[in-house]
Amino acid sequence: MPDDHNPFADPLRFERRVPECAMVIFGANGDLTKRKLLPALYRLAYDRRLPASFAIIGNSRTDLGDDEFRNNMRDAVQKFSEDTAFDPDLWSRFAKNIYYIAGDMNDPSMYQAIGKRIGEIERHNVLFYLSTQPSYYGAVAEQIGAAGLNEAGPGAWRRIVVEKPFGHDLESARALNQRLQAVFPENEIYRIDHYLGKETVQNILAFRFGNGIFEPLWNRRYINQVQITAAESIGVEGRGGYYQEAGALRDMIQNHLLQVLATVAMEPAAVFEPDAVRDERAKLLRSIKIMQPEQVPLYAVPGQYDGFREEKGVDPGSNTDTFAAATFFIENWRWAGVPFFVRTGKKLPKRSTEIAIQYNSAPLSLFASGDGDLPKRPNLLILRIQPEEGISLRFVSKQPGAGMHVRPVSMDFKYGASFGGRSPSAYETLLIDAMIGDATLYTRQDMVEASWRVVEPILHAWQSPNFRVPLYEPGTWGPPEAEKMLERQGRHWRNA
Repeated sequence: MPDDHNPFADPLRFERRVPECAMVIFGANGDLTKRKLLPALYRLAYDRRLPASFAIIGNSRTDLGDDEFRNNMRDAVQKFSEDTAFDPDLWSRFAKNIYYIAGDMNDPSMYQAIGKRIGEIERHNVLFYLSTQPSYYGAVAEQIGAAGLNEAGPGAWRRIVVEKPFGHDLESARALNQRLQAVFPENEIYRIDHYLGKETVQNILAFRFGNGIFEPLWNRRYINQVQITAAESIGVEGRGGYYQEAGALRDMIQNHLLQVLATVAMEPAAVFEPDAVRDERAKLLRSIKIMQPEQVPLYAVPGQYDGFREEKGVDPGSNTDTFAAATFFIENWRWAGVPFFVRTGKKLPKRSTEIAIQYNSAPLSLFASGDGDLPKRPNLLILRIQPEEGISLRFVSKQPGAGMHVRPVSMDFKYGASFGGRSPSAYETLLIDAMIGDATLYTRQDMVEASWRVVEPILHAWQSPNFRVPLYEPGTWGPPEAEKMLERQGRHWRNA
């Protein structure tokens, strides 16, 4: 087994050197910081990806001192860094540069205190991370600007990372962008989507554009349909209040899954550079056909699992979608006429996120099928994002024995089996990228607004006073209407 603690295990460790910097986390006592951010930063320190001088300044309203905050973060790292051994000596060195400033995010004096601490520790490069309620995003950015914390000296930088959701609809997304851009230039605003940091999502680019086999077949002539599924077996898990306001369409499709779709369907970039790659993703999102009001019932289906209205924090009369499925068409020469079926939901049969690309069937079936179902099982390329990252290709092979009887078989690639070592978490990848100034995997303003334009007609239809979201039983694949949506187009969901 490779030594994960070996600093020479990753050649990019020295090519992607992080400059001396500090990270200010607003909302530092929240679950995101404890479950994701601190474990990711600790792992980066463990792998020697961060400079020894890297500093963290946490902020929340809770009255804590530096030592108490450090102890809380130590507990979080020990609890949530399941695949990383805890090194007390490393933590001792790492924690020396962890600080805490209590204060209300609407209090200008708190930002002055943050600025004073940044000056005391002499860090010129600063990454501000908004791990707060979305309603605070604009106000925090404005307070940062009012305190002059956005102003970097010669050769230094100041950047801001914003968690989703980026607005509640198109209008609020535009308003948020205006507030952010009044303080930071667009190239210093990093809208984080952790899905884009997952290894398999990144690998879509390598798989498509690094191989001569697949890209020539990546178009309407050969591909019959694309299905993107993000299924969860759990419910809202105590997040009923938030989820009631968001819903599945907003929470998953508008951001995560449309970004995945854009990565699957985009044109090749001229060069592998942040602006070039994001230009192509943005162009693809603008090419998605916008549904007319009368088309929404045909091409979009919501659902709500039975029992959601009894969840803590949920209105007993809630009409929120915990399941959403939609058919999208891309109006360009590569994809004209190819349906992209996208669905997500809670309380489904299993946890699984995958992209299934189905190719057209052979024009003539020459061989007998062992299962009698060969025409219904064409070639399939599956990109698995979670729980086990990998790629599977299904094709037809002759069965052993006399006669030409064939059946589908699969050829599988698994990250763990092929590369041996652990894959970095999405937050490890994305935090490093923000610190070195690589925005390839981050979402740009025009991409956010293009995604909202795609889903807004659906949202309007589902929010009309007389509309009722159909129920589905927990443990099923959503309401029957979702299957009927595909049946009208002569297709079926892949529920393997």
